[in-house]
Amino acid sequence: MPLFLLHAADGFFSVPVSLVFWAITIAALAISLKRAGERLDERAIPLMGVMAAFIFAGQMFNFQIPGGTSGHLLGGVLAGILLGPYAGTVVMACVIAVQALVFQDGGLVVLGANIFNMGIIGTMGGYWVYRAIAGALGGEEKGRLPAAAVAAWLSVVTAAVVVSIQLALSDTTSLGAALVAMVGWHVIIGIGEAIITVGALAFIRVARADLLTLREASAA
Repeated sequence: MPLFLLHAADGFFSVPVSLVFWAITIAALAISLKRAGERLDERAIPLMGVMAAFIFAGQMFNFQIPGGTSGHLLGGVLAGILLGPYAGTVVMACVIAVQALVFQDGGLVVLGANIFNMGIIGTMGGYWVYRAIAGALGGEEKGRLPAAAVAAWLSVVTAAVVVSIQLALSDTTSLGAALVAMVGWHVIIGIGEAIITVGALAFIRVARADLLTLREASAA
């Protein structure tokens, strides 16, 4: 059974599917750029660069899982928590685009789909899952780490499901085969995403707790 990756190469998705996700991604980026420009605190601008560098470096290192495959950090939920969903989306789009354009990690035709799957699902969907869970646990101060863990894990699994649907719509493989190949492994890979996300937030809380307030300052 073939193992499909979140970092899809050209040829995995059909041109119509790729164009649809290009349109969705462009619309999301247009909204994100506008909202980030309106809301972003000037103090958060350097953090965007640092976050992009951290996520870029984190995605270059793979961790092995049983079965001969591996996973790496996506970082969308982490970017969303620290920067907010809009600035976080811009950061993730830049990281994934540079990887495709400079390092040929992921195709160009499918770049819109890759940005959606690995970035927007985490920065937007994952962020709101995080906020909902943190609110249910009594607020971010109490619920930050468990909420981040669940949102990070869910962002990876959701991305795997979306990729499976894209593969099926492209007639690359059947939906059942894609779900077995993708979701089974990414349920495990998502645990690594959760651990890295929680570890980064715990370190930031100890070393630079002020960075955890920039998102709210930006929104205000």
